[in-house]
Amino acid sequence: MPKDKKKAAKASKKDSPVHVLLVEDEESFIEALTVGLAREGFEVSVARDGAEALEMFEESEPDLILLDLMLPKMSGLDVCRTIRNTSDVPVIMVTAKGEEIDTVVALEVGADDYVTKPYRMRELVARMRAVLRRTPSEEKKKTGIDHENAPTDLGNIRLEPSTRRAYVRGDEVHLRRKEFELLQILMENAGRVLTRDVLIDRVWGSDYVGDTKTLDVHIKRLRSQVEEDPKTPTLITTIRGVGYRFDGN
Repeated sequence: MPKDKKKAAKASKKDSPVHVLLVEDEESFIEALTVGLAREGFEVSVARDGAEALEMFEESEPDLILLDLMLPKMSGLDVCRTIRNTSDVPVIMVTAKGEEIDTVVALEVGADDYVTKPYRMRELVARMRAVLRRTPSEEKKKTGIDHENAPTDLGNIRLEPSTRRAYVRGDEVHLRRKEFELLQILMENAGRVLTRDVLIDRVWGSDYVGDTKTLDVHIKRLRSQVEEDPKTPTLITTIRGVGYRFDGN
């Protein structure tokens, strides 16, 4: 999309309905979702395979993506990985399998949430609205993070909130938005145990309707970036049955 058209599209978004890119190849689901989401006030575009999803994502810049895991031409996981290279647009992964490995992998590649087929329209819409309320413009309200704070240095980690940069032992690491927020909250409360509920409330919002698996996957991914030995973490430690604690000093 040319730059001038992109600017015009962004300028008009404030007054437009939320645009959802539905990536699905099963016609029965497509029909039910397009009708149901339209009734809820969403504008829906449909891509029927992974390659088309990436094309439509570039052209239309949707506000949210409903992404099926199993797709022709390119899997939902690969689509999500590709999108996450350039964008933090909310992605909800949809899977028919319901197996733990599928949901864990979906979260690891950058999905914000997941739903399992068959699902109730009311639950899906609730999850969509919860994810949308956690957009960047609402981050400070939801997480209590002030991005103008001075840099924080603890345990060989340096965070620069104003630029969203993180350095571990002098080398820059690239953290996703939720990973950065989790690390900042843990570092701000170094030495204190933060429960799973507190962390979820601060990062995902009090209206989050998923389970704690999302948090645990993000912590695992975060450890892979900041710990010398992620299998034996010394900075972000697990307090069994309670939550997590940052032990750097």
